[in-house]
Amino acid sequence: MNLKDFETNYKPTWCPGCGNHAIWIAMRGALAELGLKPENVLIFYGIGCSGNGANFTKSYTWHSLHGRAVPSAIGAKLANKDLTVIVMAGDGDAFGEGLGHFLHAIRGNADITYVVHDNHVYGLTTGQAAPTADKGYKAKSTPAGIIEVPVNPTSLAVTNGGTFVSRGFSGNAKHLKGLFKQAITHKGFSFVDVFQPCVTFNKINTFEWFFDRVYNVDDDATYKNTDKMAAFGKTQEWGKKIPYGVLYKAKRDTYGSNLPQLKGQALSKRKITTRNLDKLTKEFA
Repeated sequence: MNLKDFETNYKPTWCPGCGNHAIWIAMRGALAELGLKPENVLIFYGIGCSGNGANFTKSYTWHSLHGRAVPSAIGAKLANKDLTVIVMAGDGDAFGEGLGHFLHAIRGNADITYVVHDNHVYGLTTGQAAPTADKGYKAKSTPAGIIEVPVNPTSLAVTNGGTFVSRGFSGNAKHLKGLFKQAITHKGFSFVDVFQPCVTFNKINTFEWFFDRVYNVDDDATYKNTDKMAAFGKTQEWGKKIPYGVLYKAKRDTYGSNLPQLKGQALSKRKITTRNLDKLTKEFA
């Protein structure tokens, strides 16, 4: 498999210089290097600039309602465990409308990969402040500056029982491709929060801003990404130094492996009639 196997007849319509381009290239590269076939990959897209990727990557796709990509993806994975299921969403979609679904997917350790395009703004609707924007950030929706503190998605993931918590950076597509490969092959809920600068609307958190601050924990031989407290400490670093890479990983049963209907005789294989429907309802109540 190669990059062309995942190409469509449509060309990206993102703004020139948008961080989405690197994510698009890295994901296609990861899928190809893992030897996956487009017909065995199902990608769910949220609403936003990231959602336009549904047209640019050859695979089965599902364009969800705002904030609802994660539960849709979990349902698909439970229905067909052999599919490689990935979710692509923006930080507004993921941590605004979809924050509750994000937390519950982590709790259950659903076997899907969640890639969030984190640029601190709602780019598709012209730059309103997203939940990850820093306090004081001024935008159309907050002309006097945000009064809330930002959502910290990696911190939430670690403390809520995440088994693969990571950060990527659109300024390092090669590393991002490797990160995606690790996330896709991880058994359980894999979360990749990608710093993806919006060159049109966010004039603060630019590529230059990130290049001056980010450092890769994967290059630090002394850092143990299996240490939960150390990982939580990394998620708290923001400002002068910002870590990215695999912050934390662990092993835990997946949601599908613990679901009663998928243990032993699957519920879907039982012949359901009006006579035994009440019995089945009581059995799994």
